[in-house]
Amino acid sequence: MSELTRPVTEVDAPDATTRAVRIEATNHDGSFLGKTVAPKKFTSGMNSGFAFADLLFGLDLGNAPAFGFAYPDWRGHLDDVWFRPDMSTRVEWEPGLDAVIGDYWLKDDTPVPICPRNLTKKMTERLASLGFTATVAVEIEATVFEESVHEARARGYRDLTPLGGSAGTAYHLAKSKDWTGYMHAVADRLDAVGIEWEAWSDEDAAGQIEINLAPGAPIPVCDAWARTRQIMREVAFDLGHTVTFMAKPTAGYGQASHINLSLQRDGVNAFYAEEGPSEAMRHAVGGLLATIEGNTSIVLPQITSYRRLVDLSGPPVTATWGISNKTTAIRAVCGHPSYSRLEYRVPGADANLYLALAGVLAGVVAGLEGKIEPPEPVSEMAWCMPPGEITRLPDTITKAAAALDADPILRDLLGAEFVDYWVGSRRWEWMQFHTAGGDPFSELSEWESARYFELP
Repeated sequence: MSELTRPVTEVDAPDATTRAVRIEATNHDGSFLGKTVAPKKFTSGMNSGFAFADLLFGLDLGNAPAFGFAYPDWRGHLDDVWFRPDMSTRVEWEPGLDAVIGDYWLKDDTPVPICPRNLTKKMTERLASLGFTATVAVEIEATVFEESVHEARARGYRDLTPLGGSAGTAYHLAKSKDWTGYMHAVADRLDAVGIEWEAWSDEDAAGQIEINLAPGAPIPVCDAWARTRQIMREVAFDLGHTVTFMAKPTAGYGQASHINLSLQRDGVNAFYAEEGPSEAMRHAVGGLLATIEGNTSIVLPQITSYRRLVDLSGPPVTATWGISNKTTAIRAVCGHPSYSRLEYRVPGADANLYLALAGVLAGVVAGLEGKIEPPEPVSEMAWCMPPGEITRLPDTITKAAAALDADPILRDLLGAEFVDYWVGSRRWEWMQFHTAGGDPFSELSEWESARYFELP
């Protein structure tokens, strides 16, 4: 019996100091959803699960039901899906309140095929069938503003004051105490719930920060990512500020969520070789490049995600890889038995890490299984390359959705039901943008700020 479905025992039940338990999971758009239940209710549902209406996978970020694409037989009439807690994730969130992450299952005891956490598990298991385990790390970028969330809402999320001053450029220590105070408070909360972090720093845009979580196995890192973002929001609320993970919250720099990945086989880093990229690394890169256009839809999920893709502004814009080349989409770090890894640099800060990592692992699996050799690495700057010389990443939500729809590798590995659902939901997002107030000719429309500032 897998860890997902193991019986929960009495030792897992809340103790006398617990007044409530919050059950948590992401939806497809990366919003952190859940319920807070009484201890008695949690105990009664630990094995049977907790009912959620299937609308959690049927509503868009504007709270409208998404139409125009096929519904599987378990969706469409507000039937229940079942949240199953993973008791290994249980923490004391605050005195008297516990928190548990889980995933969604159907009544026939099969996983919901579009549940983000289930997809990450599916790809992790497929990788394990090849004899590999993955170690991953994620860089979380966000922008913090002086105003409270209430004032930000009143202003339509426009003309806000960056916390810590208006100067940009990364790594500056000359920040006002409110900026460092916010980050110290975040770090304290992470420590309190057992999330290991490695570093935080000033990022390029005014008010922007980056926090690096410790490497680990895919599911624990994704769980830590979801909780870290929640903590960053809660600390901002407590201090009278607001924080956003929107891909481009202002007309300035965008925000990323780079994924670092290495593979281990028999306890040894399979990406390391003395002469450079190992065979496993080459094949992983080959698979990632073979799927990069389709995966762009998953890792750049929203309309604003594509506003980041500007030459010379930081994000990759081409389907390229290079050794220690941060202008390419995939950066290979070579030469060390511990640190040899791949950095997948396409995801925006608004990506759902569970889905982004599932897509990345699918590309890696495809490369390993098919022994896909990549093209030669790009050694020059991968921005501003002459038209036609190299493939550019899809630069709109619909182009990326079309690429995913046509990708046989991702359709096979992630499942046709997920691909059809995701493509339909992205096309719906495009239609909402063009019919409900979005402006494709502005640097950042008011519709985008209202839709994406708080929720992804």
